[in-house]
Order: sequence, then structure tokens, then C-alpha cells
Amino acid sequence: MRLTNKALIAFVISNVGFVLGQNATVNVDACPGYNATNISNTRNGFKADLVLAGKACNVYGKDYERLSLTVTYETDNRIHLKITDPSNSRYEVPESVFPRPKSWDGNRDSPNINFRYTKSPFSFSITRKSTNEVLFNTTGYPLVFEPQYLRVKTALPTNANIYGLGEHTNSFRLPPENTVRTLWNRDAYGVANGTNLYSDHPVYFEHRTTGTHGVFLLNSNGMDVKLQTVNGATTLEYNAIGGILDFYFLAGPGPLDVAKQYAAVVGLPAEIPYWGLGLHQCRYGYQNYYEVAQVVANYSAANIPLETMWTDIDYMYERLVFTNDPQYFPLSRMREIVSDLHARGQQYIVMVDPAVGVKPGVSKAYDRGQALGVWMKNPDGSNFQGIVWPGVTVWPDWFNPKTPAYWANEFQLFFNPQSGIDIDGVWIDMNEPASFCTYPCANPSAEAISQNMPPSRTSPPPASTLSLPIGTSVPSLASNLLKRDSMYTNVLNPPYTINNAAGNLSDRTAFTNVIHSNGLIEYDTHNLYGTMMSSTTRDAMAKRRPGLRTFVITRSTFAGAGAQVGKWLGDNLS
Repeated sequence: MRLTNKALIAFVISNVGFVLGQNATVNVDACPGYNATNISNTRNGFKADLVLAGKACNVYGKDYERLSLTVTYETDNRIHLKITDPSNSRYEVPESVFPRPKSWDGNRDSPNINFRYTKSPFSFSITRKSTNEVLFNTTGYPLVFEPQYLRVKTALPTNANIYGLGEHTNSFRLPPENTVRTLWNRDAYGVANGTNLYSDHPVYFEHRTTGTHGVFLLNSNGMDVKLQTVNGATTLEYNAIGGILDFYFLAGPGPLDVAKQYAAVVGLPAEIPYWGLGLHQCRYGYQNYYEVAQVVANYSAANIPLETMWTDIDYMYERLVFTNDPQYFPLSRMREIVSDLHARGQQYIVMVDPAVGVKPGVSKAYDRGQALGVWMKNPDGSNFQGIVWPGVTVWPDWFNPKTPAYWANEFQLFFNPQSGIDIDGVWIDMNEPASFCTYPCANPSAEAISQNMPPSRTSPPPASTLSLPIGTSVPSLASNLLKRDSMYTNVLNPPYTINNAAGNLSDRTAFTNVIHSNGLIEYDTHNLYGTMMSSTTRDAMAKRRPGLRTFVITRSTFAGAGAQVGKWLGDNLS
């Protein structure tokens, strides 16, 4: 969130380009790959062991000597393929964050797409049954599976039409000649072309004259997805820095079919209240409660049917979440504005950030969270701290079982219909999670002071007794409008460097060695933080108004977030 106008949308899949990181120069295509052994068919699929086929490459770590492959025909139009370590548990996207499809009735007898394989060296392909056309093919491109580097590469048709792998602001169709899509959520002010942005959706659609199919990799770790054309051969290559290989192949055959099949995996879009489809007014920089009231009144005077009024973090006291500034946005006047809006069938939305300012005694939200121990932790057990608008901050750990109740309670207290600001929806920002502290951020307090956080007000407060213009005449506008065992050797500086536009993975965000209450580390779950905050906020809003549809618009998402919330596009420069 910056001094810019902001665009809102309910859903987006987007993409970006690249600047290559400093990585090994070994020819990964020359690595030995694996041989398939202990092959067996199941009622609805196939399973095998994969054994290293030769001398290990060890390009970014030690190659795994043995892997486990399972292939499941979940429906006639969906194949699920997983490759992981059979001996040790590796991180997978938690079921609690991304629920898997619960029931499926597919089998190997009547699918619309087929899995084919070669045993030695192991490769596989996905083909369309009706045409025998190859949709995904790893032949000639060996699988590489190391603790912090996973690589799968497929051939593509010449001049392939690839769409997706969001979020991005590049061309809708990804150029197949030399594109790198980096998936690592970040605070991407200006939404620059060729960079990783706020969200992570590792899915692509490929359009051909013969049909459309989709490929979804369920992996929340950082990754580069490379589209390249060399000597006339076009390929798409995944380079992930952790997790497992967990692919869903979607048959189509049309784009609408693929969209429906993808929704069957990640969830159908959330239903929103009918008023969510109306005209909304939203910007950063309202100086005080009176300016907010003037904007609402001006819409009425111009006979423009304003459905919903929004307010950014301007309303907060020293930018502290779950506060209002008593001089600039006094509670009594804010309640008066909201009451008037509701009386005329209109709605009100405010921004809520995840970062909680470390202001004991000033921020009651901080005091309550500290007492419950719900903040993300450093490896030594201390609270992880960074810098956001209030200055030094901590962040809720959405994996902590106490956090949902804590968050819901803060919503019940501050947005209480009888005593607080009775909002109708929530606008979420800064939930990548974003921090203004540059890695290694050795002294957050000193850096917050150097950045003037929280920023000072630039205008005097209005009189608290001004008559509100809402519903009456319209005056002229004012001029001043616990650590998990891991095979990872280095989570702060992994051996493979993805093309993160912010630089270090921990720069201006939560450090990748931060530990969640369930033992998971931020290295694996970073890209899930925004989605988890969003779903927890959605639940908090549902508890405030049981039986009513929620309206939550968030900035940072992972695949599947749309089943509960909508998305906005962040800080553009329009």
C-alpha cells in the first residue's frame, strides 16, 4: 500500500519475466535421472520406485537415491502425479490450507488423458486419448530431486501458447522464447513487468488448435518456471527449492472445461454479497473523517449510486491495526458515518493489515496476542520482528491453533456493531507478509526510526464537532483532501537462487528461518501466509455476522484462495 490509486478485482491469474540468478552452470540435462522399478498397477493408477540411474549430479545438493512415484486417475479428466522421498517426510502443502479433492471415481479404463512412461531412464508423458497427442513429455530431460532443488522439464510445441503461472503484469500469453516466471510472493510496489508480484498460482493453460489442457503443480515453495526455445526446441522447466512434485494434469478439451476442472481441485469461487457487485469508492490518503463523509455526500449530490465506501489505513492511530485515530477519525464520528451509510442501504469497508505494532499498553491487540503467544518465532524462540507502517511489528502465526480465536476476538471487539466500527467487509494489505526492513534487519527499532515509521500526519485534525455532510447539503471539498527436522542445509541462502526481484528470499518480508507453532518453517510456507490470513479473516467476519456472505479482498494469495476471498491487484501507478 502506497500513495497510489488501487484497482480491485475478484480473481486473477497472471505472469512475469526474469533476471537470472547466480546458479550452477552444470548441464542439468546431462544428469542421470532415475530408473523405474517395482512397477505395479492399481485399480485407478500406477506406482513405482525411482532409483538413481547413474553417478549423481549433486548440482545443488545431494541427489536422492530412491524416490516414490504414484499416479492416480482421479477422474476421467484429471491425473494426479506425486513424486517424493519414501524414507523421510518432506514438506507438502498442508491439507488444512489446501484441502484436496475428497472423492473421485476415475480409473485407467476410460480416461480422456493417459499417463505413459519409459522405465530406463524414467520419463513420462501425458497424452490426449482422442487424438493421441502428447501434452506433457519429459523424454530426454532427466528428473533431478535434491533436498533444496527439484527439477522437471517438458517439451512444448514450437511457438507454444502458455497462459498463467501468476501473478504477473507481462503479456497475457507468455513468450516461449526466453521467459522465467518466479513464484515468491513479495510487496511489489508498482507491479513491474518481469518480476514476481504479490501472489503465487503455479498453474498454466496451454491452448492448441486441437484443444486446451492445464497443468497445476501443488507446491508452495519458491520456484522458477522457465520457458525457453533453444535450437528450435521449446521447453518448460520447473525449478523448485523445496517440497515435493505434486502435479495435477487437466484434460480440457476446451478452456472453459479446464477452468472447471481446475476449480474442482482448488475450489469454486466464493459467493459474495450482491452489494459487492455495485460501485465502490476506494483510495489511500483521506486525511480525516470529514473527508470520508464529503466523498459519500458528493456521490449523492452527483446522483451516482455509490454502493460501498472504503477507507485505507488512514483511519488508524499511528498505523496500528485495530485502532482508530481519536483526533482524525474519532470513533463517535466514524460510527455516525457508518450508521448513515447503513440507513441508506450502503456499506463500509476498511483496511486490515497482518502486522501488529509492538506498542505495549498502546496496542491492546499486541498485548492480547503477546499474552497468548501467537506471533511467528525466530529459531531461538523469540518473536520475529520487522518493520511495517506502525514501526516495529510482529506477525500472527496462522498455524498456531490459538490464532483464529485471537483474530476473531479482535474483530469482535474493534468492529463491534454496538460499540465499534460496524464494517461490512475487509480490505487486506501487506500480507505477503511485507516488511520495510532490509535483510538482515539487525536492528528493527533503529531502522524504523530512520524510515520515520509510523509516518507523521501532514495536516491538522478537524474539529470533532463538525456537522457531517452525509444525507444533507454538500459543502465544497477541503483543499487538503518449534523447529521441524529438515533436510534443508540453508534456508536463508539456498543453493539454487530463484529470481526474486527483492533479492534475498528474506528481504523485506518474514525471514525464511521463522518457525511456526506446528514446526513448519517460513521457507516452505511463505507463499501461503496471505491466503491463511485471508481465510482466517473471512472466518472472523462470518462469526460477526452469522448467515451472511462475507466480503474480503486480499492482496497476497496462493492457489485456492478464491474459494473464500477475492483479490485486488496491489499498488499500481495509475
